[in-house]
Amino acid sequence: MIVGEDIKGIRLFDMINGEEDINDLEKRLCDYNDDSLYDFFLSNIKEKFRFHVLSLPHTVTREDYCACAYTMKVLKFCKMMKKRGHYIIHYGHEDSVVDCDEHVTLITNKDMEKAYGDFDWKKNFFKHSLQDHCHITFNEKGKKEIKNRLKKKDFVLPFWGKGAYWIVEDIKKDGRAIIVEPGIGYHNSWCDFRIYESYAVLHHTMGLQNSKKPSWYHCVVPNYFDIDNFEFSAEKEDYFLCLGRISKCKGVHIAIQATEKIGKKLVVAGQGDILVELGVSKLPEHVEYVGYADMDKRKKLLKNAKALILLSDYVEPFGGTAVEAMISGTPVIVPDWGVFHETVMHGLTGYRCRTFEQICWAAENCDKINPNDCRNWAVKNYCCARVSLMYEEFFLQLYNLWEKGWYQENKNRKELHWLDKIMP
Repeated sequence: MIVGEDIKGIRLFDMINGEEDINDLEKRLCDYNDDSLYDFFLSNIKEKFRFHVLSLPHTVTREDYCACAYTMKVLKFCKMMKKRGHYIIHYGHEDSVVDCDEHVTLITNKDMEKAYGDFDWKKNFFKHSLQDHCHITFNEKGKKEIKNRLKKKDFVLPFWGKGAYWIVEDIKKDGRAIIVEPGIGYHNSWCDFRIYESYAVLHHTMGLQNSKKPSWYHCVVPNYFDIDNFEFSAEKEDYFLCLGRISKCKGVHIAIQATEKIGKKLVVAGQGDILVELGVSKLPEHVEYVGYADMDKRKKLLKNAKALILLSDYVEPFGGTAVEAMISGTPVIVPDWGVFHETVMHGLTGYRCRTFEQICWAAENCDKINPNDCRNWAVKNYCCARVSLMYEEFFLQLYNLWEKGWYQENKNRKELHWLDKIMP
């Protein structure tokens, strides 16, 4: 659904495919201010949608909660879709900092204190339960606040899935809105209309739910990134990086073993008690733990690392840190399953591995990966401006359900690029 017109009126994808000089395009995609890309990516969709964006009951929608992928999805979705001209109503914590047309407070600091006390989410992974005070309050207030603002043909988006279950069930009875799970990276999805963040999690969920027949209205739109939050560097320092939730399920222990084997430094950053997780009293000498990584620390760690090591031992739904690394020009070392088959181009932006020997080889040869290829691939396919158009295409498909539905014509269509991948 992308028709990009800018230089000489040439379509964006014609330029990418080599039909015209792409130097200007490359500059705007890779040496840019993210805002400039919204002018470059033009849409055929004339409709402007109204979105009721339900955030998370246990976090605050702002950048310092960057450790929570779902909170960041809410933050970036509001920003990028408002830039596209859509109307955004955000529902969440009173201290949220969101680019929206209206913010509605459902959770206060007093609610957070009542539910979680003085829990330090920067040292430990987020504390929450679907039955805790914040989740119950969020749903009770949310039902009333949304109904007061709801108009026919609106979209209601529960980003935390069943964390907004009672709001969703109440709105279903109302009949004025289409409810869409907008960024599924979990396995208990239940709405009629769903957007998964990868084909890996879509197919995994179908297996778990014993669903043998796909739905036309369960689609895939990848996670998306504000590239202004990252810096590119082709020059690397002499360390490898593990960034994210500190857990054996993320392969931190294997990263420690591999870097010890090749005699290199490993920096570990993120939520969790690394000593408890590893079951040790002290870390090996080649490992440095630097604690929680806020936006600034995250940016510096990612751009300077020789490679990011992310060895999830489960079917990873997305693993956004890998894309953040590539945006920063840093190659990634990942397993050969889950989303990584979709996001990591083996031998070009990193290595997908299946044995310890392969992991060690990848680490010793990561300098063979061109940082510019990493950045070009990640920016072109996962920047907010690009992915916002994929969202628009699917929301239009759903919007048409108010008319002729699946058979609805679109006389404005000039292309079908919404699923295209743009090569480095």
